[in-house]
Amino acid sequence: MNIPSDLKYTKDHEWVRVEGDVATIGITDFAQGELGDIVYVEVETLDETLDKDEVFGTVEAVKTVSDLFLPLSGEIIEFNEALEDEPEMVNTDPYGAGWMIKVRISDDSELDQLMSDASYKELVG
Repeated sequence: MNIPSDLKYTKDHEWVRVEGDVATIGITDFAQGELGDIVYVEVETLDETLDKDEVFGTVEAVKTVSDLFLPLSGEIIEFNEALEDEPEMVNTDPYGAGWMIKVRISDDSELDQLMSDASYKELVG
């Protein structure tokens, strides 16, 4: 299982990469493995400002549909449109080409509530 040390994580299996005041967000390698083959990613919250832990979209796999929870409050400024045609990129490259959204962070104190790679490894065992 791949858990990069340069990212932050949530108990809901999202990862966060922060650059300045923008966070790139996706689901972890563990999450995509649990979901199985991903067939659709839906984000209807582009250009909206949401609070931490609100649902920003859904990911649909062959077996199930799961909500995606926003790890940090902010405005959703970008959706990875490549996922519309190739949602399987979430399976093949969850930390790279399979990223989902970018968020302009509105409260950087929330970063302190995210998990380190070591804490996330403990969570998923």
